[in-house]
Amino acid sequence: MKAVTWQGKRKVSTETVPDPVIQQPTDAIIEVTSTAICGSDLHLYEVLGPYMKPGDILGHEPMGIVREVGSAVTNLSVGDRVVIPFNISCGHCWMCTNGLQSQCETTQVREQGTGAALLGFSQLYGSVPGGQAEYLRVPHADYGAQKIPSDGPDEQYLFLSDILPTAWQGVEYANVPEGGTLVVFGLGPVGQFAARIGVHRGYQVIAVEPEAERRAMAERHGVKTIPWGDDVAAQIRDETYGRGPDGVVDAVGMEAHDAPLARTMQNVAGLLPDKLAQKATETIGVDTLTALHTAIDTVRRGGTVSISGVYGGAKDPMNMMMMFDKQVNLRMGQANVRRWTDTLMPLVSDSSDPLGVKDLTTHTGTLDDAADLYKTFQHKDDNCIKVVLKPRGV
Repeated sequence: MKAVTWQGKRKVSTETVPDPVIQQPTDAIIEVTSTAICGSDLHLYEVLGPYMKPGDILGHEPMGIVREVGSAVTNLSVGDRVVIPFNISCGHCWMCTNGLQSQCETTQVREQGTGAALLGFSQLYGSVPGGQAEYLRVPHADYGAQKIPSDGPDEQYLFLSDILPTAWQGVEYANVPEGGTLVVFGLGPVGQFAARIGVHRGYQVIAVEPEAERRAMAERHGVKTIPWGDDVAAQIRDETYGRGPDGVVDAVGMEAHDAPLARTMQNVAGLLPDKLAQKATETIGVDTLTALHTAIDTVRRGGTVSISGVYGGAKDPMNMMMMFDKQVNLRMGQANVRRWTDTLMPLVSDSSDPLGVKDLTTHTGTLDDAADLYKTFQHKDDNCIKVVLKPRGV
């Protein structure tokens, strides 16, 4: 089959690789009909290369048609249309039954000290082949694979794989009271959905984003936006009775582009041999923290900062004096996808499209277009916000 593979820093290629096969009774094989490029894929493309090996299959936002099921999979049949969560969870361990599927005790990558295994996301999370491919082996498909209706375009359901549950959890964690104010930093795909979810819930929503096209997309869904600038926190306080918002979602993470020192340190680590680079990342790694520091400055006293953007630094400097003095609450973590999919299914199935799932994809291509589209997505060229790959052809 064809698959998108990691080949080095800022280098991916579409290669012919062996077809996946059933390995465990709880596995399924799906034929992938759509698979997205995520902002987290850019971390592998740029920063987390020391944890990758040439030939690793990328991608963790897939959906498709079931083609084969293991002997223990009784809830799926060949021909079912399914969407696949990016985290691999068993559904029956203590963590899963307590709504922490991203910490699944069955698939935790204990040798790395990390949570549940992830599709297509480096040795940090199990080196499981990903979904930017024609076919995908789905571990624990008896729990993870989510059946969806046979009608409707793929993009109506595809984002249940990751970014929609990630955004929903981010807003949940922000703990905004009824009628309160939510601020979202960053209007990439997760930020777009977080802002729309806030509007859907009746919050006052303000989003901060430097790119005009991304602000325009959010404004189509009733979101008030302001461009990034030095006075962002003051502007938001002016909009919120001088207090600041009840909750802030940081949907930026380590890909912030205006912290040159941290970016330089990341780049230096990336030039070291893999083992040394891993050690540097784990012991002296520093993220680009401009968005997070501004979120903490912006949120009201006693408010909550919810971190949906991925961070990977081990020595990030944080203003503990400010956080303690303001009594700031922090919530964060990988999305517990299956915790939220049953809640989200009626919303994505609704013909009125209340969360605007059909208004997110800006670029579509085949697997053979992946290398060019990764570059386009990273550099935000051509007003790129979300990329979907179609293994069967566009």
